[in-house]
Amino acid sequence: MTVNGSHIAAPALAIAYHSGFGHTAMLADAVAAGARDGGAHVTVIAVDTMTDDDWDTLDGADAIVFGSATYMGNVSAAFQAFAEQTGRRCQNGTWRDKVSAGFTNSGGKAGDKMHTLTSLAVFAAQHHMHWVSLGLGAGWNSSAGSENDLNRLSFFLGAGAQTDVDAGPDRVHPSDVATCRHLGRRVAMVTRQLNLGRAVASPAASWAPAR
Repeated sequence: MTVNGSHIAAPALAIAYHSGFGHTAMLADAVAAGARDGGAHVTVIAVDTMTDDDWDTLDGADAIVFGSATYMGNVSAAFQAFAEQTGRRCQNGTWRDKVSAGFTNSGGKAGDKMHTLTSLAVFAAQHHMHWVSLGLGAGWNSSAGSENDLNRLSFFLGAGAQTDVDAGPDRVHPSDVATCRHLGRRVAMVTRQLNLGRAVASPAASWAPAR
C-alpha cells in the first residue's frame, strides 16, 4: 500500500509464547493464522528456546502478542524468565509503541487466568507498548448460547482458553482456537491502522519523559 508516496509494508507481527504441554502452542498457531488472515507477516517464537535471531525479530516487529499457560495463577516460570531478560530493552525503550496483546490457557474454566492476562498487560505497559483487547462480547452467557460461541469463557483483556489437563494439544477447544484466531486478526488490523496513521501524521518531536 502507498500513502503520500511512501510504500507501507504489511505489518510484522511476532508471537512470543511458552507452552508446557502443547496447548498454548496450539493457541499461538491460531493467533498466527488469524494475523496472517489480517495481512501480517508472522513469526512464532517459543520463549524457552530463544536465539539471537529471535530477539532481533522481536525488536524489529511492529506488534508482539504474548502467550503463556497459566500455572499457579500466573504466567509460567519460563515466560517469567523471558520477561526478566527484557530489562535492558525496557530501560532503552526498544519495544516502545509496538502493539501488544495476550492469550493464555489453563485446565480450569476460570483457573485464575485473569491474573495471567493482567501480568502480560502490565509487562507490555512496562515496555510502553499499546495493548489491544480481545474485542469480543461475552459468549455462552445465555440460554441461546453454547460452548461453541467465540469467547465462550468471557474474557475481555485477552484470549482465555481451557483445556483438560489430561488432554492432548489436539483437544484444545475449537471455540478457543477460533477466539485466538480472532485475536490475531484483530491485532494485525490495529497494527496496520497504527502504521497507516503514522505514515500520514506530521512528524512529531522526539519523545521525552515529562519532567
